Parts: sequence; C-alpha cells; structure tokens
Amino acid sequence: MQYEEYEKHVARFIGKERDRFTALSDEIWGYAEIGYEEHRSAATQKALLEHFGFRVSDKLAGMSTAFLGEAGHGEPVIAFLGEFDALPGLDQEAGNPQRAGNSARNGHACGHHLLGTGALAAAVATADFLGCHGLPGRVRYYGCPAEENGVGKAFLARGGYFADVDAALTWHPGASTGIMTGPILANIQVYFRFTGRAAHASNAAHLGRSALDAVELMNVGVNYLREHMPPEARVHYAITDSGGHAPNVVQAHAEALYLVRSPSAAELKALYQRVCQIAQGAALMTGTTLEIAVDKASAEMLHNQALEKWLSEIVAKVGAPVFDEADQTAARGFQASLSKEDLATGKRKFLIPADYAEALADRPMPYQASHPSVGGSTDVADVSWIVPTAQIWGPCFAIGTPGHSWQNTAQGKSTYAHKGMLHTAKILALAAIELLRTPEILAAAKKEIEESIRQSGLPNLLPAEVNPPRRDKTSFVL
Repeated sequence: MQYEEYEKHVARFIGKERDRFTALSDEIWGYAEIGYEEHRSAATQKALLEHFGFRVSDKLAGMSTAFLGEAGHGEPVIAFLGEFDALPGLDQEAGNPQRAGNSARNGHACGHHLLGTGALAAAVATADFLGCHGLPGRVRYYGCPAEENGVGKAFLARGGYFADVDAALTWHPGASTGIMTGPILANIQVYFRFTGRAAHASNAAHLGRSALDAVELMNVGVNYLREHMPPEARVHYAITDSGGHAPNVVQAHAEALYLVRSPSAAELKALYQRVCQIAQGAALMTGTTLEIAVDKASAEMLHNQALEKWLSEIVAKVGAPVFDEADQTAARGFQASLSKEDLATGKRKFLIPADYAEALADRPMPYQASHPSVGGSTDVADVSWIVPTAQIWGPCFAIGTPGHSWQNTAQGKSTYAHKGMLHTAKILALAAIELLRTPEILAAAKKEIEESIRQSGLPNLLPAEVNPPRRDKTSFVL
C-alpha cells in the first residue's frame, strides 16, 4: 500500500470523527483541571478510547488520573503521549481578546486540552487503519497527568510503563507546523522550609528567630548567584508561605518553592547544590532550621535526530492547515493585545520569518536540527531517555501569543485551534503508520538512543523518595 492510500484513509477517518474530537477538546477546556486532579478530563478520554475498542488500564504509577489505552496486536508498539491539565489563575472567556477572566479559576493556557485530544485522535486513527487492513502492531495512548505542576510521565517512566515501546510521538499547540528541536532543560522543583521562633516584634524581638528573614536572605543570595551560573540555566521561585499577616509577630515559619533548570542533569545537580548551600547559609545567619523537600524533577530532552529528521519529511508532505480569512481575522484580534516584543519573540521561537504578515502560520516551517533559544522543561524528556521520542508543533494560536497566557486560554476553543489540532493528529497518525511499516527507521532511532546513553549515562534525577502527588515533607538533597 502506498503512502497516498493511507493518507486518504487517515484524512477520511479524522474528518468523519471531527465533531467528536472537537467536542472532547472543548469539554476538557471547560473542566480546566490542574495536575493530578484531572478526573473528569481523564474519564472522558477513557470513555472515548473504549468507544473505539481500546483496552484501557488506569491508575498507573500511583496516579489516579494516569491511564493508557491499547489497540492492536503484535509488534512494534507505537505510543502517543497526551496531556490534559490546566494552569491556575488563567481562566478567560473563550474567544474574547479582552481580559475577562476569573483569577481564582484555572485555564487551559498551554493548550493541553488540544494536545491530549489531538494525540488521542492520532492513536485512534492509527488503530483504525491497522484494524481495517489486518496489519500487525500495537498503538497506545498514554493519558499523562500533571505536566505543569508535576511530572506524570517521569513517574510512568520510572514505573516501567514505556519499557516495551518502540517509539513515542507527541506534539504541542503553538504557532506553526514543524519539528520541536529546541532545548528542553533538566529541572528540579524544591521546597525550602524555614522554621524559627515566634516573638513579639517590638518588646521581645531579641527572642525571635525570623523564618521570613531566612527566605529573604536566601532569595538575595540566589540573586547574586545568577551572575555566576551558566547563561542557559534558570532559577525561579515563589514565596509559598510568608509566615502570616501580622507584622508585629516574628514569623516562625516561611517557605519558598524553587525551580532550578539547566541544559543537562550534571549541570543541574551542581547548580542545585549551590542553591541548597545558599539556603543553608540563610538558616545559619538567622538561627533558623531548614528542611529541603524535593517536589519533582525531570531530565533534559534527549533529541533523537534520526526520528526527528524523518518526521520532518512527513510534515513537509502533509503541510500546514488551511486557515480561512475568518480565522486570520479572529487571530489578528488577539494579536492586537500583544506587544511588538511578543510578536518578534513568537516568530523566533517558531522559526517564522520576521516579515511574515499573517496572524496564523499557513505553511510548515523548515526542519532545523537544533534551536538556539533557551527552552522550557517537560516530562516528555523522561520518556526520551527510554524510547526514541519526537515532538511536533501544531498551529493553534495567533503568532506571538505568549505561552501560559490568558490569550492562549481564550483561543483554545477557536475554529483555528481545532483545525490545528486535527491537522496535527493527521500528521502524527501518518507518522505512526510509517513507523509501523518501516522497521529500519525504528532501528536507526534505537541505535541513536543507545549510543547517547552509552556516552552520557541516564540522568536519574527523580529521587525514589518522591511519589505522586507530592504531599509529604520528606527531606532529600540531590
């Protein structure tokens, strides 16, 4: 069977089920559940997989919202990775380019309702093709919770759920069609909890030991560290407990949550140790005690160039979605809320020419083996060290829309977001079918990952003491 024949099959299937998949993504958008709490989102996806004949297993790796659906028989095994968690405080009225959200509510500001639904649609379309033509191979959809405030895939990887997978494919909503080759940073998120002694802040201040002072001193120390760490590294923090609201009481407890990122696990461990030393110094200066509790950790992405370059050829064949003038007009409405810097940054990130005039990218971006920008982090990286993994961008947002913004939430139910999602599902399904039928591609990808691990070893960042969701206070220093 030629490529053109199964391209028609996949396009026909996704077109026939378009309304079903669109409704699913909109339903998850409305739930807007945060990590480890995506019960309704997971339930709707599991129900749809069962509708299409998938064998579903749930509550994986100690996570009540983690599941996988499998269809087909035999080898090889191709996995699609899906997500469905939202972000806190980024609710926004759908389709409204003016800020009109509720800061107390969650919102799908990273498009994971589209990501999960598109990956699921690709899995279902691939399984339908195999079933209709009696071909061997298994298709899996992994429902992966808590990409934003957890590391669901890292726990699944540690639990051995990818051990027999031959390749993993996924995507992310963005502003163009293309291969994700940018850096994905290793990261560790850690609570620094200081305990002091309460006292009257005026007539007995000498008896107090301020935990809040310790947090502030730690932040100052880390600010001085920033000049002397690798330029690609990042350190972010939030004060999650300021010790109370009474200024006339010396704060007996305070807490900061730090997220430390670096291009490699080795660099991350070194940088994280320096951050811990600063925290220990802050405790010493203030006479407080310090507890360090790891919340999550995830590796850097192991890019598989054999798989990514091959996938870029599929992207070039399929091209980009067709957006009509109504789509472009609606997207321009959101661009009006953005700055020139937003637009320029968005174009650089998605390899869009600086002089490109449309609000939505209607052409695929050329393959680039590496991307010069500093990246973010994702637990997809933990899968990439176990099985050859590749990701693509799908155009669902107006060019320039910042990630994790209310503008993303507002565009999440748009016609053009749905078009980008379903078009990307088609690319992923075609890629999976090609992989199932072309063992030499899988062999080359596996050889590459084995060689990379032989040279650098496995990152091993997630401590055995950390389990999902992180609620205990067990201390652990990496």
